[in-house]
Amino acid sequence: MAKKDFYEVLGLQKGASDEEIKKAFRKLAIKYHPDKNQGDKEAEEKFKEINEAYQVLSDPEKKARYDQYGDADFGAGGYGGYGAEGFDFSDFGGFGDIFDSFFGGGGGGRRKKGGPAKGADLEYTVTLTFEEAVAGVEKEISITRNEKCETCGGTGAKEGTQPKTCDKCGGTGQVRVQRNTPLGSFMSMNTCDKCGGKGTIISDPCQECKGSGKIRKNRKITVKIPAGVDTGNVIPMRGQGEHGTGGGPSGDLYVNIRVTPHKVFKRKGYDIFIDSNISFSKATLGVELKVPTIDGDVKYSVPPGTQPGTVFRLKGKGVPRVNGHGRGDQYVNVVVDIPKTLSAKQKEALLMYMEASGEISEEDGSKKSFMGKIKDTFK
Repeated sequence: MAKKDFYEVLGLQKGASDEEIKKAFRKLAIKYHPDKNQGDKEAEEKFKEINEAYQVLSDPEKKARYDQYGDADFGAGGYGGYGAEGFDFSDFGGFGDIFDSFFGGGGGGRRKKGGPAKGADLEYTVTLTFEEAVAGVEKEISITRNEKCETCGGTGAKEGTQPKTCDKCGGTGQVRVQRNTPLGSFMSMNTCDKCGGKGTIISDPCQECKGSGKIRKNRKITVKIPAGVDTGNVIPMRGQGEHGTGGGPSGDLYVNIRVTPHKVFKRKGYDIFIDSNISFSKATLGVELKVPTIDGDVKYSVPPGTQPGTVFRLKGKGVPRVNGHGRGDQYVNVVVDIPKTLSAKQKEALLMYMEASGEISEEDGSKKSFMGKIKDTFK
């Protein structure tokens, strides 16, 4: 009877790369592992199949012979002895950690857990005014973090003593455990229950830190915030996070920026936008405006006949570019105000303007009506 297609067993096409083969096996091995499917005979058989397929396809020589002769001609028993018994998942480098999460072991982890470890990173949010964000500012912030205990030097042991190497795990923080399954024996590495994975035992703990090697402290830190920052920017401060353990480096502090809105200026990127209100007559005749900018007022000549919604640019009057050169621009949107109420004199002037512009003519009788309005105005 012909054997199954090993590529098909792993869900692959013939000629798949070594990485594709390894990736497919990892996925299926997790899915059908006996510890995850206890009592499921179908899963047990499937696990045997994918294990057998991987043993052939992961070996360059066996894979070459299999690709050349095919599953039917390769020969019965040509792959013998590739059950789960004695299989070492550590060959996958990190695959054991995946099995740890599912089955409590996997044979891949052999690192010493009590070794140097980087401290945790911290976050802090600082709120700035619009002006502070644009110009740049120094802020003093207060954070609380874990620091190395100065009394014991971070060892956790009482002054004059030192932690002892755990006699159960030999200082590795892990112990080898053999687990028997219907498919055979599996060797896995578990966290040492005597030292909790630290690799050392403290017989006489430090009274200051209670054996933790760390002290909780409040610290004031000065943050230099460059000009041009905006909401969503993050300033990293290397080494200002929590202190490391076992001689490891400190973590980092990430300062998140939040900027409060301004009443006049609206920011988009490094550009600033404002509205400038002028009267109908000024828009018609032209006017010299005083325009507010982040540097103070500047003069700008609005030409005669400027239409509502006209936008003009003040080059280089925007926000400085963070850690760069130059600045954005400021854009001024002209808003023409239309009065809702008019005095008699204003109405007379507008009616005379309408006559002069030809909006009132004798042919349609509107001129007569116009004269009546003039009389009514003077009444």
